[in-house]
Amino acid sequence: MGKTYRPYQPEQALLLPPDLRDWLPEGHLAYFVSDLVDELDLSAIEAHYEAEKRGQPPYHPRLMVKLLVYGYCVGVRSSRKMAQRLDEDVAFRALAAGNRPDFRTLSDFRKIHLEALSALFEQVLRLALQAGAIKLGRVALDGTKIKANASKHKAMSWKRMNETEQRLRREVGEILAEAEKVDEAEDARWGEARGDELPAELARRESRLERIREAKKALRQRARERAEAAGQAPKRAQPEDKDQYNFSDPESRIMKGADGFVQAYNAQAAVEPATQIIVGQTLTNEANDKKQLKPLVEAIEKQSGQRPSGALADSGYCSEENLQDLASEAAPEKAIEAWVATGRSKHSDKPEKVPRGREPAGLTRVQKMRRKLLTKAGRKIYAQRKAIVEPVFGQIKQARGIRQFLLRGLQKARGEWGLICLTHNVLKMHGLVTG
Repeated sequence: MGKTYRPYQPEQALLLPPDLRDWLPEGHLAYFVSDLVDELDLSAIEAHYEAEKRGQPPYHPRLMVKLLVYGYCVGVRSSRKMAQRLDEDVAFRALAAGNRPDFRTLSDFRKIHLEALSALFEQVLRLALQAGAIKLGRVALDGTKIKANASKHKAMSWKRMNETEQRLRREVGEILAEAEKVDEAEDARWGEARGDELPAELARRESRLERIREAKKALRQRARERAEAAGQAPKRAQPEDKDQYNFSDPESRIMKGADGFVQAYNAQAAVEPATQIIVGQTLTNEANDKKQLKPLVEAIEKQSGQRPSGALADSGYCSEENLQDLASEAAPEKAIEAWVATGRSKHSDKPEKVPRGREPAGLTRVQKMRRKLLTKAGRKIYAQRKAIVEPVFGQIKQARGIRQFLLRGLQKARGEWGLICLTHNVLKMHGLVTG
């Protein structure tokens, strides 16, 4: 007698229809995503299809939302890879319940409904806060640079644009002069000649010249906006030699990130400490965090429906204006107690002495904050910031592999960042439920 094995008959047909709930273990993330999306208001998406009576019936919006949300949760964002998973991955197949939307359908759905999908962040966030009966206390704020869907090597500086434009004009002139000589020689030999198209070499250079002209126009506009924001005369403003324009994604910017200078966007998030749920998020193409504190606090109020009582932030957010906004002297009931670093310090630096005695008169808000963070209580509270918000960016970038946006342009990148934050919160909620 040989060894007895458990029955294995892959060719045997199923006698009864399978139950999709038996495909995965109880409590699986896919089931959690399915149940959560069933609770969301998708009327903004559904209205798009209900107004259209022609053509084949579309896939159900809830099916499509579930596939996108689950895909982002597990780091599968490519529409082609999602379509592949619908053939190979049990969780995707369970969510689709026998449907097989192709990659183009998935891609178009995300593109058409990106704004509505991003807006679901607010619904999911409020469900999370209500489920945990959380009232916002202190929150930690931070920003991270996420690469744009563009290479920094596709960027050109104002100085190089001027040099390249002059070179191309010279080359175009040389080509035209050469073409004129050829025409004269052919006319002398053949009489009336016909030439309907530009030489390929000339057309290529003319096309590059036109793109550079458009880029220079955009940089001039940026210079005017920058001057206006600084209270200077915008009409006289000119781009600086180092100002750059990216031809793949013109709205992205060169920024300094963890891996050096990258073509990127600046993603902002506010995180609740007990659950590490993102309670507010924004995205900008400004590299500096100084101007991001007020928009982020406003986003927290709008998206969570609550105003935090305290805020922890690094020195990138420190300014007299920002500290004044948090103090909200005009409306004291809206004041947010701040713990904002006033400068960077190295591990090798000796700790400063704790100030003693009364606070001197005439100190600026930044100086007062510096004294506050030197106290024992101030150091202890501010030390929590790094453990609250930085792991969130690590989970997004490292665990889920989201280091670069798929979509180009500021508005589309904002929509994708909203979807990324939404799915981060879904994962946190699932972790709280399953323990």
